[in-house]
Amino acid sequence: MGALDVSLRFALIGLLADQPASGWDLSRRFETVLGSVWPAGHPQIYGELRKLLAEGLIELESTGPRGRRVYRATPAGLAAVRQWLTAGETDHTLRLESLLRSAFFWLMTPRELAEHLDREAAYFRALAGQCREIADAKDRGEYGTGPQTRSLRITLEASIRVNETLAGWADWARSGPS
Repeated sequence: MGALDVSLRFALIGLLADQPASGWDLSRRFETVLGSVWPAGHPQIYGELRKLLAEGLIELESTGPRGRRVYRATPAGLAAVRQWLTAGETDHTLRLESLLRSAFFWLMTPRELAEHLDREAAYFRALAGQCREIADAKDRGEYGTGPQTRSLRITLEASIRVNETLAGWADWARSGPS
């Protein structure tokens, strides 16, 4: 299992430790709160939920109308997350396609490059802005004031700073570094 799979499983258990949720709810929370730092699509999330359920790291809390399944973290799942948080090395590999592409900017025409960098700067600014809106709501207490909210606020701040930095990088690259 790769580092991406391992991190997704612990992120899902962590979200379920906060409150039980369905796969759809988890997908929405992932997109809203973690998507800018760790994107995961519906197929990935549902596949990982099946594995976690089979391993006893989460359990089915209820089944609702139209087969909606609500999951919650088990004590074994919480112990696994705590071990992941406190033991071993963190994978610090940064996987940003924007930066990979930058190694090959020389293959683009000046106009293509300028348009690309304008899109990149706009994207990163918009993402930072979206994260800022959620962070501001958290700061106003709209999501509660517990330790989960504080942790997610810290995550949002990192995302805001990273995306603002990437927007600045795109502007810098657009201005023609020497």
